[in-house]
Amino acid sequence: MKAEQESPELKNVPRQEELRIETLGSPSYDSPLKNRKKLFVGTGNGVMVTSETEVAEELKKAGRSIPAFELAGPREIIFFNPEDTSCAIVTCGGLCPGINDVIRSITLTLVNDYKISRILGFRYGYEGLSRNLKKEPVFLTPEKLETAHQHGGSLIGTSRGPQDVDEMVDTLVEWNIDVLFTIGGDGTLRGAQAIVEEIRKRHLKIAVVGVPKTIDNDLMWTSRSFGFETAVKDAQLVLRAAHSEARSAWNGIGLVKLMGRESGFIAAEAALTNADVDFCLIPEVPFSLEGQGGFFDALEKRLERANHAVVVVAEGAGQNLLGSEREKALDASGNIKFGDIGVFLKERMQEYLKERGWSFTIKYIDPSYIIRSLPANAADSGFCLVLGQYAVHAALSGRTNMLVGHWNNMFTHVPLELATRERKRLDPSGETWQRVLDSTLQPEQLVGNGQG
Repeated sequence: MKAEQESPELKNVPRQEELRIETLGSPSYDSPLKNRKKLFVGTGNGVMVTSETEVAEELKKAGRSIPAFELAGPREIIFFNPEDTSCAIVTCGGLCPGINDVIRSITLTLVNDYKISRILGFRYGYEGLSRNLKKEPVFLTPEKLETAHQHGGSLIGTSRGPQDVDEMVDTLVEWNIDVLFTIGGDGTLRGAQAIVEEIRKRHLKIAVVGVPKTIDNDLMWTSRSFGFETAVKDAQLVLRAAHSEARSAWNGIGLVKLMGRESGFIAAEAALTNADVDFCLIPEVPFSLEGQGGFFDALEKRLERANHAVVVVAEGAGQNLLGSEREKALDASGNIKFGDIGVFLKERMQEYLKERGWSFTIKYIDPSYIIRSLPANAADSGFCLVLGQYAVHAALSGRTNMLVGHWNNMFTHVPLELATRERKRLDPSGETWQRVLDSTLQPEQLVGNGQG
């Protein structure tokens, strides 16, 4: 029977072949974890992409089976011989709570579970793999990392921007590296793909496994990334301070800018966990400032009703409002440099309210660099531990060109190409955003008459 034409809902559901994990070859060594036989993952086990019956029915109508991610975990037979395997770790991009936890977890798992003792940390991101930075890598041991998880930042350093791929692979060869763990966001993971391509061209047997680091939680096909929960939790202190400042003054306004370049997950979750937020502005939901129904109109109504307001804005929100102030210059990672929406909003609110004769105060808080450089909280720290362990299990089994993901509350293997194909964004018609609207009581649309 001819399958029906696929519905638009299925266009974003990957096919099973897109979830295939690349390997370096057939494994031939017994795993040292023989005493954990019950934990070994079988080849046929997986995590289904969808758990919704309606989507499953649509797939069935289209003649497709439900695709499944490969399940993460230790394998009974591994590819690398632990006795002569060398591993390396690199951290790239901006800081994020939990980086040191992942480094520590990878190192401890390599040493304690697989008895691998030669572990290098290449310093300051991909630059440490190039000839640009004349700094040799550091040798990582459990002793050196004993208290690493108690500190923020990256103990081996980080940097942004691409480097020469030939040079980076040359460095891996010179240091006899068999496995490279890359900890970073989508730019880092695309860099890891380029490294894999060069390794493949040279017919080398080097595994590259990613651990996704994005505090914005905006990586596709992984429901959670480390650092996100810490960011939301620590934003609470800031929001409480903003609310205290706002309600302690006549027509006081507390304005807080949180992280979120293209995805508003931190701002939305922070608003949901703090019932004092009155407006949440995110990149996925356009808004205008003036006109009936615009943000200023709604802000005035809030001040008339309660004489104070708390506004949360994600860093990537409202970039279209900045006009000529938003240049299309790129940063070292190749991202468009965003204008400062927080400062812009503060200045425009001041101008608008003064013109209309309001007596008011505005307290503006930008805690971004404080939050991202803090140690991970308990939930993130435990999450990082498991990510590091599963990254090691995947790499030692010979898997490559993949990252450790989290889907349907289970840990998975995700091909790098699929994870970096597009950015995960908050759905304005989805359940999370509807809860934000219910919590803040802000209008569903903040677009004034005649405004775009």
